[in-house]
Amino acid sequence: MGSQADLESTYDYIVCGGGTSGCVIAARLAEDSSVTVLVIEAGEHSDNVVATGMPGGITQIINSTADWNILSEPGEGVNNRQVPLSRGKVLGGSSTLNGTLCIRGTKTDYDEWGLDGWSGDEVFGYMSKAETFHPKPWFQEDKRSHGSSGPLHTSPHDLAPISKLLLTSYESHGFPLEPDMFTTGETAHGCGHAVRTVLEGRRTIAADYVTKSSGQNNLSILTNSVVDKVTLETHKTEVKATSVKVVSADGAESLYKARKEIILSAGAYCSPTILLRSGIGAKDEVEKHDLKHHVHIPGVGKNLMDHLIVWATYGVGEPNLTSDHLIYYEGAMAQAVEHYTTNKTGFLSTVPFGAIAFARLDKRLADSPLWKDASVSGHDPMGQTLQQPNVEFFSTECYPGLSHLFADFPPDGKSAFATLTELFAPRSRGTVQLKSADPTVNPVVDHNYLRDELDLLVLAEGCRYQNEIVMQGSGTKEVVTGAWPPSAKHDKFTTREEWMGYVKDQATTCYHPAGTCKMGKDDDPLAVVDTSLRVRGVSNLRVVDVSVMPTLNSGHPQMAAYAIGEKAADMIKADARASKPVRMNGTKD
Repeated sequence: MGSQADLESTYDYIVCGGGTSGCVIAARLAEDSSVTVLVIEAGEHSDNVVATGMPGGITQIINSTADWNILSEPGEGVNNRQVPLSRGKVLGGSSTLNGTLCIRGTKTDYDEWGLDGWSGDEVFGYMSKAETFHPKPWFQEDKRSHGSSGPLHTSPHDLAPISKLLLTSYESHGFPLEPDMFTTGETAHGCGHAVRTVLEGRRTIAADYVTKSSGQNNLSILTNSVVDKVTLETHKTEVKATSVKVVSADGAESLYKARKEIILSAGAYCSPTILLRSGIGAKDEVEKHDLKHHVHIPGVGKNLMDHLIVWATYGVGEPNLTSDHLIYYEGAMAQAVEHYTTNKTGFLSTVPFGAIAFARLDKRLADSPLWKDASVSGHDPMGQTLQQPNVEFFSTECYPGLSHLFADFPPDGKSAFATLTELFAPRSRGTVQLKSADPTVNPVVDHNYLRDELDLLVLAEGCRYQNEIVMQGSGTKEVVTGAWPPSAKHDKFTTREEWMGYVKDQATTCYHPAGTCKMGKDDDPLAVVDTSLRVRGVSNLRVVDVSVMPTLNSGHPQMAAYAIGEKAADMIKADARASKPVRMNGTKD
């Protein structure tokens, strides 16, 4: 691998963004030793951010210099609150600070895109290509669904007692237990275990693709450098991407040329802003920042989606059912650090998410006029089929450690945990726009959370359902003491309307932004890229990250990001092979 000091001025492929998809595509393209690849990352190298390898180190990255620290615009649907939108600004991107959960969604999510080459079977196949799964004796994995040779190492999570009790409560409320359902993608209503991107106490991240590959001297990594724009050249009617303008941490500007292609992998917030600064997007949005407009694509920065979650915390009456005593009690943190430093074990060796379930809410919403009046043939009012869940339920195994959200940490002798209700298929859509032509200034992100009243209805009903399961389920009803802290009253909420008020006050991001460089067919007015991820009207330029997702999956987009990178690499390699000149003997150079 080339060092930062050995950089050339020209490469075959330039990847703008060293996040999840960017690291994947860079490493896969570099498998061809005849090409050169440059990855440009705005943040530090992952080797310089110690917490990136520690599963329990999330709180050391969020709100740090390794976080983009983007803040949403005030949202009417969330009582005019601004929501912190953490994204990884480090090699490996948000794979360094996510919850490590491999919840692929359902295969139907991708089938519903209706795009050639992007069916559920195809996308799930690329997820498996990225993975090397490591089994545990107690876990009943679906062997056909897992990969065995990818750079991303995964394993099951050993549940804390409170999580096992929650699974029992889910089962008592009619959720069948299907241990590996979040890998198979075939269940819309059930509970199970989510495989994690953790192996033997170490978080596996996308940067592993580019840092642990041996012999790739054709791959160079440039860190602490923000991509300003892609330089475009026009020849007659063709607009061609030729180079990338970069601004380093000290303000110095550089230009790197691409012989073959430029790939934007900067994520749902930053890929559209690079396009806009390059003069690609709606004409008025580009020109209001005194930038030259080149290609009119009105969908750039539109179609912004995210999964909203609502936290609800509960007290536990019996000792050691949660993991609070391993991290919050006197002396526990020091001991946790010692365990991790010594042998990669203990509380910090995992992310404490526990029991997980998918739920359909049709029957529970049948009494809602809003739900009934919005029904569409073949799909529910959210646009989902019966093969897709409306919400996800998951939980923590201790009181949540996100200090910017929670302050009522249990004292010695007390225990608490949280449930999270996650809304799938949100109807509300937001935007990403430039705040300034300066590439070091964060964009204006307006998620428009809960502006569609159906989003509020479904999320509130999901919260009501999960509260019933916690308070009445056979596994938890005898050990949960009620809401935490005891002054809170959500455990006693019984109506959908009570939960609606709670949702508007408490809903926050699950950190799953997508859709702002939408992939679509030629007749889709919001489509930014085609099914090969090529930017409309520009040659030699693609977008490869979750910003291309037309709709979010019913799950977590981590594995989708890996799949997009893997599939894009195959498409680019195939295009390169097809374009090679044919010699007289019929072979290709």
